Amino acid sequence: QVQLVESGGGLVQAGGSLTLSCEASRSIFRGNFMGWYRQAPGNQRELVARISTGGTIMYLDSVKGRFTISRDNAKNMVWLQMNNLKLEDTAVYYCSKWLPTGNWGQGTQVTVSS
Repeated sequence: QVQLVESGGGLVQAGGSLTLSCEASRSIFRGNFMGWYRQAPGNQRELVARISTGGTIMYLDSVKGRFTISRDNAKNMVWLQMNNLKLEDTAVYYCSKWLPTGNWGQGTQVTVSS
């Protein structure tokens, strides 16, 4: 089956931390870069972090030093550890292979409060 299931979002105070999890079907995960994306109200969906099958990583400038992406190829899972969260991190977060093909999961809501 083809699926992407995100979890781990929630309400957190500024400066706090969350870890997001993504479980992907084999057809999506195998051989692909995996990325975390986010979309805030009124904004375009943006790539937050990307990781290759071999562990090469790229981050959006605004999250460098705060977020960490990781993956386990045997488990078809990818995570996003988010530290020192800021108000502007509030968004729905999605995982996807990179480049995306329009197949998105439900996402997980991250809300950062002051």
